[in-house]
Amino acid sequence: MLLHDTTGQIFWLSSCHRTSGSTMGGLETIFQLQEMCGVGSIRIYDPNPEVLEALRYSNLRVSVGTRNEDLPSLASSQAAADAWVNTNVAPYSNNVNFNWITIGNEVIPGPYATNVAPAMINIQNALRSIGLTGTKVTTVTSFGIIANSFPPSAGTFTSETTEVMTNVASVLKQTGAPIMLNVYPYFAYASNPAEISLEYVGFNAITPVVDGQFQYFNLFDAMVDAYNVALEKIGAGDVPIVVSETGWPTAGNSPFTSIDNAQVYNINLVNHVKRNGTPRKPSQIMDTFIFALFKENKKPEGIEQNWGLYYPNMSRVYGYLDC
Repeated sequence: MLLHDTTGQIFWLSSCHRTSGSTMGGLETIFQLQEMCGVGSIRIYDPNPEVLEALRYSNLRVSVGTRNEDLPSLASSQAAADAWVNTNVAPYSNNVNFNWITIGNEVIPGPYATNVAPAMINIQNALRSIGLTGTKVTTVTSFGIIANSFPPSAGTFTSETTEVMTNVASVLKQTGAPIMLNVYPYFAYASNPAEISLEYVGFNAITPVVDGQFQYFNLFDAMVDAYNVALEKIGAGDVPIVVSETGWPTAGNSPFTSIDNAQVYNINLVNHVKRNGTPRKPSQIMDTFIFALFKENKKPEGIEQNWGLYYPNMSRVYGYLDC
């Protein structure tokens, strides 16, 4: 889900798809809580009918994804894309605000990668056929498709993904949709704390990392701009970025994970993206999703369970939201 303020930015908190407890039985209550807290949107990874039904008549903007394994059929058959939209979007479209349809989650690179661009086209056609011309179709990419990220001006896609990303970006340029990117400074810090400071990943650095004419006071901006540069190098510098996931785990990998570190990162992230673009694109304020809404206690033990802002019983992990 996403926090939303008057300037139009969005901050997201993921859905409870791998959580047991009281949450799934009270989805309407959850969504009402998020609206009261200023949340503007929600992203779900697949078209869960229970979640979509609960979203009826809410004011939340909705991003819903296709299952990765569905990509081959969606790419090869307009009829399959029409059926997907008619099953998962059309029944709810009068009272659910579909803002984005995401074609797969981090499938580039991989066996489904070449299916992304044609599936995007087919789903877009299917949406138009039911009158949803304002719903944007995109895909969610991992930062791992960047071969070089330091300095940001060296950003480039891996050789394995350059052709696919060129095809995807071509579709996005035609439709005006953004590309979605998962950005996790936590992993860079935890893997290399000797060279990456906690202040730099937590938006508290005083001394910048200098890259030509650009100064970086946080790793989040540096990572996004490395991706921006990679897009420029395939002729897609005008494709905007939506940060589809970012966040910080509260436990599971001490001393890097803690409630304090997570709270500092997420609060400073929100304050940053509400006011700023990146050094390369200072006027481009990005929609940014925070992962995740709930601790996901059905995932393996460790950090995977501990990204959430709420426990499954809907009590807060820390005082992040003002409600």
